Amino acid sequence: MSRFLLLHCLILISLFIAAATANTSSTITDRDALLALKARITHDPTNFLAQNWNTSTPVCNWTGVACDVHSHRVTVLNISSLNLTGTIPSQLGNLSSLQSLNLSFNRLSSSIPSAIFTIYTLQNVSLRKNQLTGTFPSFIFNKSSLQHLDFSFNTLSGEIPANICSNFPFLEYLALSNNMFHGGILSALSNCTYLQKLDLVYNDFSGAVPREIGNLTKLKELHLGRNRFQGGIPQELGNLAKLKTLQLFQNNLTGEIPPEIGNLRNLEELDLGHNKLVGTVPAAIFNLSTLKEFSIPNNSLSGCLSSIADVRLPNLEVLNFWGNNFSGTIPRFIFNASKLSALDLDGNSFSGFIPNTFGNLRNLKWLILSDNYLTSSTPELSFLSSLSNCKSLTYIDLSYNPLDSILPRTSVGNLSHSLEDFEMNNCNVSGGIPEEISNLTNLTTIDLGGNKLNGLIPITLSKLQKLQGLVLYDNKLEGSIPDDICRLAELYELELDGNKLSGSIPACLSVIPTKIGGLKNLEYLFLGYNRLQGSIPDSFGDLTSLKSLNLSNNNLSGTIPASLEKLSYLENLNLSFNKLEGEIPRGGSFGKFSAESFKGNELLCGSPNLQVPPCKTSIHHTSWKNSLLLGIVLPLSTTFMIVVILLILRYRQRGKQPSNDANMPLVATWRMFPYLELCRATDGFSENNLIGKGGFGSVYKARLGDGMEVAVKVFNLECGRAFKSFDVECDMMKSIRHRNLIKVISSCSNEEFKALVLEYMPHGSLEKYLYSSNCILDIFQRLNIMIDVASALEYLHFGYSAPVIHCDLKPSNVLLDDNMVAHLSDFSIAKLLTGEDQSMTQTQTLATIGYMAPEYGREGRVSANGDVYSFGIMLMETFTGKKPTDEIFNEEMTLKHWVNDWLPISTMEVVDVNLLSQEDIHFVAKEQCVSFVFNLAMACTVESPEQRINAKEIVTKLLKIRDSLLRNVGGRCIRQSNLN
Repeated sequence: MSRFLLLHCLILISLFIAAATANTSSTITDRDALLALKARITHDPTNFLAQNWNTSTPVCNWTGVACDVHSHRVTVLNISSLNLTGTIPSQLGNLSSLQSLNLSFNRLSSSIPSAIFTIYTLQNVSLRKNQLTGTFPSFIFNKSSLQHLDFSFNTLSGEIPANICSNFPFLEYLALSNNMFHGGILSALSNCTYLQKLDLVYNDFSGAVPREIGNLTKLKELHLGRNRFQGGIPQELGNLAKLKTLQLFQNNLTGEIPPEIGNLRNLEELDLGHNKLVGTVPAAIFNLSTLKEFSIPNNSLSGCLSSIADVRLPNLEVLNFWGNNFSGTIPRFIFNASKLSALDLDGNSFSGFIPNTFGNLRNLKWLILSDNYLTSSTPELSFLSSLSNCKSLTYIDLSYNPLDSILPRTSVGNLSHSLEDFEMNNCNVSGGIPEEISNLTNLTTIDLGGNKLNGLIPITLSKLQKLQGLVLYDNKLEGSIPDDICRLAELYELELDGNKLSGSIPACLSVIPTKIGGLKNLEYLFLGYNRLQGSIPDSFGDLTSLKSLNLSNNNLSGTIPASLEKLSYLENLNLSFNKLEGEIPRGGSFGKFSAESFKGNELLCGSPNLQVPPCKTSIHHTSWKNSLLLGIVLPLSTTFMIVVILLILRYRQRGKQPSNDANMPLVATWRMFPYLELCRATDGFSENNLIGKGGFGSVYKARLGDGMEVAVKVFNLECGRAFKSFDVECDMMKSIRHRNLIKVISSCSNEEFKALVLEYMPHGSLEKYLYSSNCILDIFQRLNIMIDVASALEYLHFGYSAPVIHCDLKPSNVLLDDNMVAHLSDFSIAKLLTGEDQSMTQTQTLATIGYMAPEYGREGRVSANGDVYSFGIMLMETFTGKKPTDEIFNEEMTLKHWVNDWLPISTMEVVDVNLLSQEDIHFVAKEQCVSFVFNLAMACTVESPEQRINAKEIVTKLLKIRDSLLRNVGGRCIRQSNLN
């Protein structure tokens, strides 16, 4: 017996040893597989793998790894959202006990190894949002326990394997969205009977929507939008009794909506928008009490919806019917949908009265009824009173309806204080603009253009501090433009044309305020090529230091002030192409000006050598003026010059203490800054106040004695070109001025010190924001910044007597103020194109690598087209978040080529990950916006300079892109499909 027990114990021990040896061997296999993955990672920005995957600790203790408690085999591998760059090794197929693999939200590239799918135990695979290429991996087995498969947001192509359902018979979740898959899906998916979610959005699938999908009776979500499916909607979809989401938007579907869709008693979202559907909407669909979103925009559907009665949609939140041919009155069932938050009926043929029952919809946020034939039941727009019950209302658009009513004061003032956008243009509305509209303090847009409004513009509009757009064109408004409009700090669009306004333009809008005469040190003033109106102020005669004055190409009227004769230093004068009249002055510097200074003013008269007709009654008083000049002005001027010379000599005797440059580089300078004051204001030019460094010097933040913050650009005089750079920047900035150009306040210069005092930009540079993890710019901010830069570029190229070429456009030279308005800076290598050919010049000064145009780098050819090229590169960088010098780019692949290669396939592959998310309710609109932006960038960066668009066209296109996005997101977002 003892021998038997001993033998039995030996056998058990051998079995335990064998099991332990097997487990150890398997554990080593798992460890080696994970180390193979670690070895394939070429960039780990957070050092996650280096810190957590170490052979000194057991595999089961590695972060992102989970093991079976008995076998110690790896069952879960989750290293998602780490921004890892690299490839997936085939050794992962050795993790034979793996149940869940999640490598999503990284930058893994190359193809998907087929070896992964040899793991029989695998139930969940997520490789979402990487940079994977190739085709769907092949299978080498017959059955698998896989249930969840997500390859979305990659660049996979090819067809779905025909044997996918036989290999994965238990598949419940299949997400392949945002790839490049193509072909049909009939044979591949008709037998996946356990499938609950199928997401194929944003691919290139074609052919008919398979009728066999109706056999997938467990299906709850079907996403087939944004493909190329054609033909009709299969009536067999009505068999999917558990279906909650049906998305077929943006295909080429034709025919009518099958009534069988009304059988889907669990349906919550139905989106059939942007197809070619015709006919009426089946009445049964309106009885789906579970429906939350019903979107059928931009089709050719028709019918009178008001005939549909006894309908209750208690869960409906979004009703989007814009861009069809529906007629009749607004259907009554809408007012039974108590949860409705967004209603868009724009662009149909609805008629009749706008009901007063909109007030029943207490959750309404967006109400868009524009472009129909709707009217009001009362002259006072009584339906507006009912809208006061909608406390969450943010967007109202009633434009292009024949309302034929009076804009009521009380009703407008009682609207939701959440209201941001109020549009009622071209509605034949009369009466005055209610002062009570100022109660709506969150308004950003008021559009009442194209009506019959009369009376005054209310001064109470100044209370609307968030107002950005005020559109009142083509009305009958009278009186003056209230000065209070100048308090609207956010206003960027003001349309008042086509009214009966009179009086003077507020100083903040006219640019030529009468107080301009107080700028005693002003030497150069260029206001040409604007839309200035009114007369030239007499106070111009007080600009005693003025050397050059350009007011050409405006709408200035009245006479040329005789006070300009006092400007004894005036060398250049251009008043051409205005509406000036009367006699041209003869005294002072006017004797040396030619006809070029006055041409294009048909009502001027004077000396024949100025090519104008003689004045009918010309009484000259030049004799006493000359006496005054010789007797009083000339002695005073001589005395003044002697005093100035003595002061200069006195300052030179003070040794090395720098003095200020008398030739100030700004149009509007109010005082000089001594060197010692700048030194104190920067704490001795301390590193703590250093904002940035460039090729020609450093910029410091400075706080002056009065508390004002400025930036001081100190030029590095050890750099030989810094002297020229300082002179160039001074010459440029004293000649140009625009709201999107950095303002130069003063300068300080002697042989040992040169500096410019600049307007301080508290938010720093665009470059800082693009590559900051703390402050992320949204799509609107990026658009607005690029519009600002383009506006500055338009002014430089077209708004000045000679084109100014910046030569160094890049994000670090775009600075942001308190309101995130962009200002273009650093004109240290800018060029002024003069002479007969103002289209191009040569230079030996190189701009920044990656941004310069090809002809600039090869031949030194400088032109406005070169700036446009640099702008295009900066536009790509702003929306991709990638520098043109990023390590992924080389001689074969540049930022431009990278964007261009992906643009026709998927913008998701190049856009900054912070800008687009498929989960965003506005994804479609934003993705379209980004696509437009990249196409514009391509137009800016074509190889031939002559074929590039110009800055004026860039501004126009960017504004259209932003306006389109605002319509679709900032109120009309319900026009776009919501992608889950």
